[in-house]
Amino acid sequence: MRLDKYLIENNYFSSRNRAQNEIKNGNILIDDKPIKNPNFDYKNGVIKIVNPLKYVSRGGLKLEGAINSFSLDFHDKIVIDIGASTGGFTDCALQHGAKKVYAVDVGTLQLCESLKNDYRVISMENTNILDTNIKDKVDFLVMDVSFVSIKHLIPALEKYLTNENMLVCLIKPQFEVGKMVNKGIIKDLATHIKVLRDVNQYLNDSKLYINKLTYSPIKGGSGNIEYLALISRLNKGHIDIEAVVEASHRKEG
Repeated sequence: MRLDKYLIENNYFSSRNRAQNEIKNGNILIDDKPIKNPNFDYKNGVIKIVNPLKYVSRGGLKLEGAINSFSLDFHDKIVIDIGASTGGFTDCALQHGAKKVYAVDVGTLQLCESLKNDYRVISMENTNILDTNIKDKVDFLVMDVSFVSIKHLIPALEKYLTNENMLVCLIKPQFEVGKMVNKGIIKDLATHIKVLRDVNQYLNDSKLYINKLTYSPIKGGSGNIEYLALISRLNKGHIDIEAVVEASHRKEG
């Protein structure tokens, strides 16, 4: 039996995506040997789980990085998660005290069952953020999207952004450059700086501002450095894009 299927059917994890993430991260040992292939044909052997992911997906670690770096308080807050997918950001928000999360995603059957069954989560699958009309007063918007520039989605978020709330946005250079380079992996420091400058200018033109900027504590799935931006309608002064990018590349160097 496939290892990921075995783990689900034997109640190690509640979703295939979670099982696959744990396997790919080397957290599943069989007879003390790490197995990183979800397709592994499991027949027998002692299964151990080591260093299990803190959230339903590794994406939660990215939002956690923003919460820690930007000193954000999610306690008792209402959140919209754009690009919720399996729910890493949603799970992180809940574990940091959010009282309600709208999990919005154009896909279907992706959100982890444990989150679907959580009374604090409003699952909005098969839903484009453009088509939403959430009436709650929103405290935070969080966004992690792929294969699309965030510039295409910002206009849909403006109706939810006020002078009193903030957007935590993951900026992925590989999806902002307009074309795929080297199988989607972009390592060039100058390109990262240009991407962030372009995004910043686009936001400014929309009367939105990056208040704080850092790099994600973990890379994207393809190995790309990604960036976390805290965005609001309040202009709080200059951000040093070059310093953030240089720091992210020093870490990798």
